[in-house]
Amino acid sequence: MNFQNAIKSGFKNYANFNGRASRSEYWFFQLFIFLSFVFVVFASVVSAELGRLFSIVLLGTYLPSIAVGWRRAHDAGRSGGWMAIPFVNWILALQVSDTNSSKFGPPLPPPGA
Repeated sequence: MNFQNAIKSGFKNYANFNGRASRSEYWFFQLFIFLSFVFVVFASVVSAELGRLFSIVLLGTYLPSIAVGWRRAHDAGRSGGWMAIPFVNWILALQVSDTNSSKFGPPLPPPGA
């Protein structure tokens, strides 16, 4: 999954806690959120009124970020609740995808398929 598709998928599945998310989807979405916050911080330095943009970006990305992390945990064969533990979530996000069908759904297709 590329950067654009990861962002589209993250917002398309805004509050979807079922199914799976690939490592690339998770990490590209996290990169998008990080870049959004960097932009907002620099914009708020230029204008204090743009500081309100921070709240909008925070609210707009909070739930999709949790949902994509939850689905990423499912892809690694774990419960989504593990993504709530700081630093454990990144370790879990690095795990290899479970290639078997599980209670979380069928495996994701291989990249490029």
